[in-house]
Amino acid sequence: MEVILLERIQNLGQIGDRVKVRPGYARNFLLPQRKAMRATKENLSYFETQRKALVALNDQRRGEAEVLAEKLTGQVLPVVRQAADNGQLYGSVTARDVAIAMEQFGFEINGRQVQLREPIKTLGTQTVSISLHPDVVVDVTIIVVRSMDDFLNQQRRAAEADEQLDDAYELAEESAAYQADEVEEEEEV
Repeated sequence: MEVILLERIQNLGQIGDRVKVRPGYARNFLLPQRKAMRATKENLSYFETQRKALVALNDQRRGEAEVLAEKLTGQVLPVVRQAADNGQLYGSVTARDVAIAMEQFGFEINGRQVQLREPIKTLGTQTVSISLHPDVVVDVTIIVVRSMDDFLNQQRRAAEADEQLDDAYELAEESAAYQADEVEEEEEV
């Protein structure tokens, strides 16, 4: 089946492209989601009259997605799950669970935007990609923990480690400056 794309679709095409897709994909996804329309003469002429409006709408959506991406960049979100002593979860963390966790922190994301290769089945830190727009994808860090107390303790330990690292860098810089001063004094003598 040949369709005209009304928005950019990853791995398929840009706005206005005429592409051939399987009939089931068109009937079950593209057409109901209003991401495409059948490539008929009437629809082609209608699309050409609406092209500027569609491009402007797409640009507006991309701008909104970029603003949200800036807010999401660097976010660390906890997901609380029960787990065995070896770290295996009783169940798993799915894309829907990640979307729910993000909503709890004020980010409106649906499960379809979360890109997980496979469900998360162990405790620990995972990087998850969020597709806000076909052109805007942002990575978010998800920490799967047994309780919020565990998450807060991990964050506190990470902050302390960062402080120790900063102190070590300052000490190294001071040491390098001191050694440079000694070398200059030796050269003057």
